[in-house]
Amino acid sequence: VSQPTNRTIQEMSEWIGLPNGGSSDSPASSAKLSPMTKRGTLLPQSESGKGGFERQISKISGAGGASHSYSEEEKEAFSEHINFCLGSDPMLARHMPLDAMSTDLFDKNADGLIMCKLINLAQHDAIDDRALNTKDSLNVYQKTENQNLALNAARAIGCQVINIGAQDLIEGRPILVLGLVWQVIKIQLLGQISLRNVPELVLLLEDDETMVDFLKLHPEIILLRWLNYHLKKAGSSRVVKNFSNDLADSEVYSLVLHQLDAPKCPLINASEGAMGKAAKAINNARAMGAEVFLKPKDICDGNKKLNTSMVAQLFNTNHGLKVEKSKRLSMVDLSKLSIDDAGDSREERVFRMWINSLNIDEVYINDLFSECQSGVNLLKVMERVEPGVTEPRRVNLNPKSRFKEVENGNYVVELGKQMKFSLINVGGLDIVDGNKKLILAIMWQLMRKYTLKVLSELAIKQNISDISDEHIVQWANETVAGSGKATKMRSFKDISLKNAVFLLELVSAIEPRAVNWECVKRDDDKDNHILNARYAISTARKVGACVFLTPEDIVEVKSKMIMTFVSALWMTYLLKRESSSSDSPSEAIAAEKA
Repeated sequence: VSQPTNRTIQEMSEWIGLPNGGSSDSPASSAKLSPMTKRGTLLPQSESGKGGFERQISKISGAGGASHSYSEEEKEAFSEHINFCLGSDPMLARHMPLDAMSTDLFDKNADGLIMCKLINLAQHDAIDDRALNTKDSLNVYQKTENQNLALNAARAIGCQVINIGAQDLIEGRPILVLGLVWQVIKIQLLGQISLRNVPELVLLLEDDETMVDFLKLHPEIILLRWLNYHLKKAGSSRVVKNFSNDLADSEVYSLVLHQLDAPKCPLINASEGAMGKAAKAINNARAMGAEVFLKPKDICDGNKKLNTSMVAQLFNTNHGLKVEKSKRLSMVDLSKLSIDDAGDSREERVFRMWINSLNIDEVYINDLFSECQSGVNLLKVMERVEPGVTEPRRVNLNPKSRFKEVENGNYVVELGKQMKFSLINVGGLDIVDGNKKLILAIMWQLMRKYTLKVLSELAIKQNISDISDEHIVQWANETVAGSGKATKMRSFKDISLKNAVFLLELVSAIEPRAVNWECVKRDDDKDNHILNARYAISTARKVGACVFLTPEDIVEVKSKMIMTFVSALWMTYLLKRESSSSDSPSEAIAAEKA
């Protein structure tokens, strides 16, 4: 294995949760910030919005003339949303409410608590509160831990975290903070918009469209169809194609809201001014029970993000899709919407989030099985795992027929065998037909290969060039023993791992301050094992490891998932050693005291 390049180290660092190879300077913020302010010089300006209204844009100027801009409207809207959702959280009492007109969203997020709590809104228990540093006054090390936990949890729920480090969030860099906040809010609002969660969406299927086709649709596309469905029901000929210009005159909101709840949402007088119509649309939405957080001007400007959020909130409050249960059962083939085994369901989610974390161009997976059937996404992941393995001329990027999809599937199998995957009696047709067990098996072997490749490139300095499961187990045991603990794991199938204590000891061996042993449960029952497992996952993310497994995977001793967990900790350990060895002695002492 060749010596890893700086670019390789950078990519590894971002994937496992140590962005920028341990550096605090983010490539996304290439300009050094002006000493006038930690975020550079703020230059409020106005630009013309889509409705002819002025849109407030703040520009950040850095040294060398570089500048970046962000939307004041989005900052204010996100702040209001956070106030509504988290305003009563006792852990955030000293931060709430955020002043939407100020830079509170950036300044008060410095300790990471707001971001962590927001992530838990998007996915319940994504972060264990016991792992958070919550004192009123936190040092840089404690803030960094919280931000590491936020970033790695964000990756694990589907955010694409690119060139963002803990230091960027501590400094409150507006563009990066807003980008991450929007992704988390988007997952919170759109995460349940799928056929699996809302079977009534079957009403939106188009002619000749299959269930598999519909499962491939992203939530935004489903929301556009939903608007058009209700517009048609209202007798309107309008067709919405976007969340910006097409909503700017508020007519769509007026018609759809009236269709959803006529008594509470009267039609808006078309003769009223643009701002007046937008204000009434918002009032109607709130009357129906939707806690929307945009302003009339945002609708008139055609702000895509804020309109998307409003439409999602309307759907979540009252989707208005009504199908008799007996008819729904005949319309929806439930076998296409479920996975027989709960463990396989968790694996599907883990692999989906892992793929999304790789930041592959034009790849974001909402449904693993349906979006792998054409073979295109599988081939793109293979290319990411082993650059150069695919021949572009052999990939049908936009297969128009089943025959072309089978060609892609056969190529996946061919490359899999070339990459020494176990694919016995498997053909491309199995992939096209959506064989769930097969797709999970291929995904596991891809994730495993990528994990071992990263580990091998990091461990080359230890004269280990071909990492195996035995190497990983040996490292874990030696690391725990080196911290003075006597526990060991025999393999990733060791049943003693179910209480997560060994995994917590491994995290503690890497960073003793990360684990509060008073939080660890010693009673031998499943509930306590789950609590320990949840704590182990959060503490691992806290020290910088990017892990995707669930607490149930640990308690049930799912060997594949535990292998990825321990491997991520070893990656973190190696990168931390490499980072600390490059620091001067005085820098290391200062960091320790901080």
